[in-house]
Amino acid sequence: MQGGSWGGGGVGGRPPVIFNPDFFVEKLRHESPEVFQELVLSNISRLIDLPGAEFSLLLGDEGGPKTLTGAGGGFFRSFNFLKRKDKEVVFGTPLTEGGIAQIYQLIEYLSKNLQVEGLFRVPGNSVRQQALKEQLNSGADIDLEAGGFHPNDVATLLKTFLGELPEPLLTHQHFHAHLKIADMTLLDEKGNKTSVPDKERQIEALQLLFLLLPQANRSLLKLILDLLYHTAKQQDKNKMSAFNLALMFAPHVVWPRDMVASDLQENLKKLNNGMAFLIKHSQKLFRAPMYMREHARMHFTGSKTLQTKDDIDLLSVTGFHAPVPLKRCWADPSQYLSPSSSSQGQQHHTEESLKELFRHVHDNMPNSAKKKKLLRQLAKQTTPGLAPGTPINNYQTPPAQEQETPPLPLLRRIHQEET
Repeated sequence: MQGGSWGGGGVGGRPPVIFNPDFFVEKLRHESPEVFQELVLSNISRLIDLPGAEFSLLLGDEGGPKTLTGAGGGFFRSFNFLKRKDKEVVFGTPLTEGGIAQIYQLIEYLSKNLQVEGLFRVPGNSVRQQALKEQLNSGADIDLEAGGFHPNDVATLLKTFLGELPEPLLTHQHFHAHLKIADMTLLDEKGNKTSVPDKERQIEALQLLFLLLPQANRSLLKLILDLLYHTAKQQDKNKMSAFNLALMFAPHVVWPRDMVASDLQENLKKLNNGMAFLIKHSQKLFRAPMYMREHARMHFTGSKTLQTKDDIDLLSVTGFHAPVPLKRCWADPSQYLSPSSSSQGQQHHTEESLKELFRHVHDNMPNSAKKKKLLRQLAKQTTPGLAPGTPINNYQTPPAQEQETPPLPLLRRIHQEET
């Protein structure tokens, strides 16, 4: 076997079952789709400024297919469907799990041949590609290891399959949102936009947007981005960087099918860079933001624990901190405390809530008199000796007896002013 499979081994050659840190998010999606959609869309609107028509398109209100799927199983349940080979035409037809099951044969083979120079760039043999295409459309199991096809044949046919889908993998409905995400940049000390991408906000927005993708699109997108991510990791052998791969796949994954030349030219660089970003950060994009996981878990369990150990471990890996929820989701920190909690525990939690709000105001609000006022209020309530504008993680929290528990109305009022 050449190269090495990136997907990990399953029992008896089957793809492994994927552990789901987003179990409750998926449960919420299928059992309470209205709650799920409201939660996702409200947080997307917090991050992305979409005009009414573009937001309606994102909702699926313009006559296109709805983005939310039925209760036929979640994305993270496993990839067992990849072994089901329904006998259906897969090229040029809407995406289905049966079609993905057949196309997965190409992905699985390519994952073992990532070292081939020019993979996805060098075209394959057209006659062999046509023969392979006909076999896939017939629902056949194909022994690609037998040597009848070259990796370039398989790679080119995979791009052909994506290009012949009725709409791009990221869907027409999400196109404008992706353009806005590509424009997210950090602010300078005066509150003006810079040319430096705000990667954490972009990743968070993409995590939310991917939760709204149709199930089949989301499943295939993860398989494709995983493949491209591991291809780029071997660019010393195959000479294919993330950006080179983005040039090959952006037309099939991102570009609208009916985009006119002038619009394409205007957005070309943005679309290609956006595709490269998806490849580079693909290992983070299919995890729901921590606050989504926590909200969904509390919806079903009623637990008052603010964070689970798994959440804390995952956050330590990604380096993320939880954004402050929207105003409608903001609540007294005391609601998370059990009746048996001590006053010291309540004081500690309130302190943590203030720290989180301080971080959000300090990092995300443009510099202004209003921001300075909020920071002064937060600094005064959190730590007597904290100078306004000092990052919250640059000081040590004083002993509990030296702190005053801030009045909860202050937390709510500051959050309302900030939002």
